[in-house]
Amino acid sequence: MNRSTLDNISVFLAELIGTGLLVMLGCMGCVSGLGHTPGHFELAINFGLIVMIIVQVFGCVSGSHLNPAVTAGAWVYDLVSTKMALAYVAAQCIGSFMGYGILKMLTPAAVFESAKDPGAGFCVTQPNPLITTIQAVGVEFVATMVLILVCCGVWDPRNAKHHDSVALKFGFTVGALAVAAGPYTGASMNPARSLGPVLWNGVYTAHWVYWVGPLTAGFLTAFAYKAVFRREVPVELPNHELRALNTDK
Repeated sequence: MNRSTLDNISVFLAELIGTGLLVMLGCMGCVSGLGHTPGHFELAINFGLIVMIIVQVFGCVSGSHLNPAVTAGAWVYDLVSTKMALAYVAAQCIGSFMGYGILKMLTPAAVFESAKDPGAGFCVTQPNPLITTIQAVGVEFVATMVLILVCCGVWDPRNAKHHDSVALKFGFTVGALAVAAGPYTGASMNPARSLGPVLWNGVYTAHWVYWVGPLTAGFLTAFAYKAVFRREVPVELPNHELRALNTDK
Protein backbone atom coordinates (compact mmCIF):
# COMPACT_ATOMS: atom_id res chain seq x y z
CA MET A 1 0.00 0.00 0.00
CA ASN A 2 1.55 3.32 -1.07
CA ARG A 3 1.74 6.47 1.01
CA SER A 4 -0.97 8.26 -0.94
CA THR A 5 -3.46 5.48 -0.19
CA LEU A 6 -2.56 5.50 3.50
CA ASP A 7 -3.01 9.26 3.60
CA ASN A 8 -6.47 8.96 2.04
CA ILE A 9 -7.44 6.29 4.55
CA SER A 10 -6.28 8.48 7.43
CA VAL A 11 -8.33 11.39 6.07
CA PHE A 12 -11.41 9.14 5.79
CA LEU A 13 -10.96 7.88 9.35
CA ALA A 14 -10.39 11.39 10.69
CA GLU A 15 -13.68 12.57 9.19
CA LEU A 16 -15.53 9.45 10.33
CA ILE A 17 -14.25 9.58 13.91
CA GLY A 18 -14.49 13.37 14.13
CA THR A 19 -18.12 13.49 12.96
CA GLY A 20 -18.94 10.54 15.19
CA LEU A 21 -17.55 12.39 18.21
CA LEU A 22 -19.41 15.54 17.21
CA VAL A 23 -22.77 13.75 17.18
CA MET A 24 -22.09 11.54 20.20
CA LEU A 25 -20.71 14.22 22.52
CA GLY A 26 -22.92 16.99 21.16
CA CYS A 27 -26.09 14.98 21.72
CA MET A 28 -24.75 13.64 25.01
CA GLY A 29 -24.69 17.22 26.24
CA CYS A 30 -28.42 17.45 25.46
CA VAL A 31 -29.41 14.60 27.81
CA SER A 32 -31.56 15.98 30.60
CA GLY A 33 -32.60 12.89 32.55
CA LEU A 34 -29.48 12.30 34.64
CA GLY A 35 -30.01 14.94 37.29
CA HIS A 36 -29.19 17.98 35.18
CA THR A 37 -31.25 19.85 32.62
CA PRO A 38 -29.03 21.88 30.28
CA GLY A 39 -30.27 25.26 29.04
CA HIS A 40 -30.16 26.51 25.47
CA PHE A 41 -26.95 28.50 25.92
CA GLU A 42 -25.27 25.50 27.51
CA LEU A 43 -26.32 23.23 24.64
CA ALA A 44 -25.01 25.67 22.04
CA ILE A 45 -21.67 26.25 23.72
CA ASN A 46 -21.27 22.50 24.25
CA PHE A 47 -21.44 21.88 20.49
CA GLY A 48 -19.02 24.74 19.85
CA LEU A 49 -16.45 23.48 22.34
CA ILE A 50 -16.69 19.95 20.96
CA VAL A 51 -16.02 21.31 17.46
CA MET A 52 -13.00 23.11 18.90
CA ILE A 53 -11.64 19.87 20.38
CA ILE A 54 -12.13 17.88 17.18
CA VAL A 55 -10.56 20.56 14.97
CA GLN A 56 -7.58 20.68 17.29
CA VAL A 57 -7.14 16.90 17.03
CA PHE A 58 -7.94 16.18 13.37
CA GLY A 59 -7.51 19.56 11.69
CA CYS A 60 -3.99 18.67 10.60
CA VAL A 61 -5.18 15.34 9.16
CA SER A 62 -8.27 16.17 7.12
CA GLY A 63 -9.04 19.80 7.85
CA SER A 64 -11.86 18.60 10.13
CA HIS A 65 -14.72 19.43 7.81
CA LEU A 66 -17.15 17.26 9.82
CA ASN A 67 -19.87 18.66 7.59
CA PRO A 68 -20.90 18.07 3.94
CA ALA A 69 -21.59 21.80 3.58
CA VAL A 70 -18.01 22.62 4.56
CA THR A 71 -16.76 19.94 2.16
CA ALA A 72 -18.90 21.49 -0.58
CA GLY A 73 -17.23 24.83 0.11
CA ALA A 74 -13.78 23.24 0.09
CA TRP A 75 -14.57 21.60 -3.26
CA VAL A 76 -15.59 24.95 -4.75
CA TYR A 77 -12.42 26.43 -3.28
CA ASP A 78 -10.36 23.72 -5.05
CA LEU A 79 -9.08 22.30 -1.78
CA VAL A 80 -10.39 18.77 -2.42
CA SER A 81 -11.03 16.79 -5.58
CA THR A 82 -14.49 15.51 -6.49
CA LYS A 83 -13.46 11.97 -5.53
CA MET A 84 -12.15 13.07 -2.13
CA ALA A 85 -15.19 15.28 -1.52
CA LEU A 86 -17.44 12.26 -1.97
CA ALA A 87 -15.22 10.26 0.40
CA TYR A 88 -15.45 13.06 2.97
CA VAL A 89 -19.25 13.11 2.82
CA ALA A 90 -19.48 9.32 3.07
CA ALA A 91 -17.20 9.31 6.12
CA GLN A 92 -19.21 12.10 7.75
CA CYS A 93 -22.56 10.36 7.25
CA ILE A 94 -21.25 7.01 8.49
CA GLY A 95 -19.58 8.70 11.45
CA SER A 96 -22.80 10.48 12.40
CA PHE A 97 -24.74 7.21 12.34
CA MET A 98 -22.11 5.44 14.43
CA GLY A 99 -21.76 8.31 16.91
CA TYR A 100 -25.48 8.37 17.66
CA GLY A 101 -25.53 4.58 17.94
CA ILE A 102 -22.71 4.62 20.50
CA LEU A 103 -24.57 7.28 22.48
CA LYS A 104 -27.62 4.99 22.60
CA MET A 105 -25.40 2.21 23.93
CA LEU A 106 -23.95 4.44 26.66
CA THR A 107 -27.20 6.06 27.79
CA PRO A 108 -29.83 4.29 29.93
CA ALA A 109 -32.82 3.48 27.72
CA ALA A 110 -35.32 5.08 30.13
CA VAL A 111 -33.36 8.36 30.16
CA PHE A 112 -32.99 8.30 26.39
CA GLU A 113 -36.72 7.78 25.87
CA SER A 114 -37.72 10.49 28.34
CA ALA A 115 -35.37 12.94 26.64
CA LYS A 116 -37.03 12.54 23.24
CA ASP A 117 -38.75 15.48 21.65
CA PRO A 118 -42.45 14.72 21.12
CA GLY A 119 -43.07 13.43 17.64
CA ALA A 120 -39.41 13.53 16.66
CA GLY A 121 -36.70 11.79 18.62
CA PHE A 122 -33.82 12.67 20.88
CA CYS A 123 -31.42 15.16 19.31
CA VAL A 124 -33.37 15.16 16.02
CA THR A 125 -33.26 18.62 14.46
CA GLN A 126 -36.66 19.93 13.39
CA PRO A 127 -37.94 23.43 12.58
CA ASN A 128 -39.79 25.31 15.29
CA PRO A 129 -43.55 24.79 14.74
CA LEU A 130 -44.00 28.58 14.70
CA ILE A 131 -41.94 29.04 11.51
CA THR A 132 -42.58 27.75 8.00
CA THR A 133 -40.32 25.26 6.26
CA ILE A 134 -39.21 27.98 3.85
CA GLN A 135 -38.20 30.16 6.80
CA ALA A 136 -36.37 27.14 8.25
CA VAL A 137 -34.44 26.71 4.99
CA GLY A 138 -33.59 30.42 5.14
CA VAL A 139 -32.32 30.18 8.71
CA GLU A 140 -30.18 27.14 7.93
CA PHE A 141 -28.89 28.88 4.80
CA VAL A 142 -27.92 32.07 6.64
CA ALA A 143 -26.33 30.29 9.61
CA THR A 144 -24.35 27.97 7.32
CA MET A 145 -23.40 30.92 5.12
CA VAL A 146 -21.72 32.60 8.07
CA LEU A 147 -19.92 29.36 8.93
CA ILE A 148 -18.68 28.98 5.34
CA LEU A 149 -17.55 32.62 5.29
CA VAL A 150 -15.38 31.86 8.30
CA CYS A 151 -14.04 28.76 6.51
CA CYS A 152 -13.23 30.79 3.39
CA GLY A 153 -11.50 33.42 5.48
CA VAL A 154 -9.36 30.74 7.11
CA TRP A 155 -8.63 29.13 3.73
CA ASP A 156 -7.75 32.47 2.10
CA PRO A 157 -4.05 32.42 1.07
CA ARG A 158 -3.56 35.72 2.92
CA ASN A 159 -4.31 33.89 6.18
CA ALA A 160 -1.85 31.07 5.57
CA LYS A 161 0.36 32.23 8.46
CA HIS A 162 -2.49 32.81 10.92
CA HIS A 163 -3.74 29.31 11.71
CA ASP A 164 -2.68 28.99 15.35
CA SER A 165 -6.17 29.68 16.70
CA VAL A 166 -8.25 27.95 14.01
CA ALA A 167 -9.81 25.51 16.50
CA LEU A 168 -10.98 28.40 18.68
CA LYS A 169 -12.31 30.31 15.67
CA PHE A 170 -14.48 27.45 14.52
CA GLY A 171 -15.57 26.45 18.02
CA PHE A 172 -16.78 29.93 18.94
CA THR A 173 -18.35 30.40 15.49
CA VAL A 174 -20.43 27.24 15.84
CA GLY A 175 -21.34 28.13 19.43
CA ALA A 176 -22.45 31.65 18.52
CA LEU A 177 -24.49 30.49 15.53
CA ALA A 178 -26.12 27.77 17.63
CA VAL A 179 -27.12 30.33 20.26
CA ALA A 180 -28.70 32.53 17.58
CA ALA A 181 -30.35 29.97 15.29
CA GLY A 182 -31.03 27.17 17.77
CA PRO A 183 -34.58 28.25 18.68
CA TYR A 184 -35.53 28.38 14.98
CA THR A 185 -34.22 25.10 13.57
CA GLY A 186 -31.87 23.56 16.09
CA ALA A 187 -29.02 25.26 14.22
CA SER A 188 -27.77 22.12 12.52
CA MET A 189 -25.83 23.80 9.69
CA ASN A 190 -24.70 20.26 8.95
CA PRO A 191 -26.59 17.56 7.01
CA ALA A 192 -24.47 14.78 8.51
CA ARG A 193 -25.11 15.95 12.08
CA SER A 194 -28.87 15.78 11.39
CA LEU A 195 -28.71 12.49 9.50
CA GLY A 196 -27.53 10.17 12.29
CA PRO A 197 -30.33 10.90 14.78
CA VAL A 198 -32.93 10.79 11.97
CA LEU A 199 -31.79 7.35 10.78
CA TRP A 200 -31.94 5.93 14.31
CA ASN A 201 -35.33 7.46 15.11
CA GLY A 202 -36.95 7.06 11.70
CA VAL A 203 -38.43 10.56 11.73
CA TYR A 204 -37.86 12.27 8.37
CA THR A 205 -40.28 15.19 8.73
CA ALA A 206 -38.68 18.30 7.18
CA HIS A 207 -35.31 16.53 7.13
CA TRP A 208 -34.75 17.88 3.62
CA VAL A 209 -34.43 21.35 5.17
CA TYR A 210 -31.10 20.32 6.71
CA TRP A 211 -29.70 19.30 3.34
CA VAL A 212 -31.04 22.01 1.08
CA GLY A 213 -30.24 24.99 3.33
CA PRO A 214 -26.67 24.08 4.37
CA LEU A 215 -25.54 22.58 1.05
CA THR A 216 -26.87 25.51 -0.97
CA ALA A 217 -25.06 27.86 1.38
CA GLY A 218 -21.88 25.81 1.12
CA PHE A 219 -21.74 25.97 -2.66
CA LEU A 220 -22.95 29.54 -3.20
CA THR A 221 -21.02 31.19 -0.36
CA ALA A 222 -17.71 29.59 -1.28
CA PHE A 223 -18.22 30.52 -4.94
CA ALA A 224 -19.05 34.13 -4.04
CA TYR A 225 -16.10 34.49 -1.66
CA LYS A 226 -13.72 32.94 -4.17
CA ALA A 227 -14.93 35.24 -6.95
CA VAL A 228 -15.10 38.49 -4.97
CA PHE A 229 -12.80 38.39 -1.96
CA ARG A 230 -10.07 35.78 -2.43
CA ARG A 231 -6.66 37.08 -3.43
CA GLU A 232 -3.60 35.03 -4.25
CA VAL A 233 -0.36 35.69 -2.39
CA PRO A 234 2.90 35.76 -4.37
CA VAL A 235 5.09 32.78 -3.56
CA GLU A 236 8.19 33.78 -1.63
CA LEU A 237 11.20 31.89 -2.91
CA PRO A 238 14.01 30.84 -0.54
CA ASN A 239 17.08 33.11 -0.57
CA HIS A 240 19.26 30.58 -2.43
CA GLU A 241 16.68 30.33 -5.24
CA LEU A 242 16.44 34.12 -5.47
CA ARG A 243 20.23 34.33 -5.79
CA ALA A 244 20.17 31.68 -8.50
CA LEU A 245 17.57 33.65 -10.46
CA ASN A 246 19.60 36.85 -10.14
CA THR A 247 22.71 35.02 -11.34
CA ASP A 248 20.86 33.70 -14.39
CA LYS A 249 19.85 37.21 -15.30
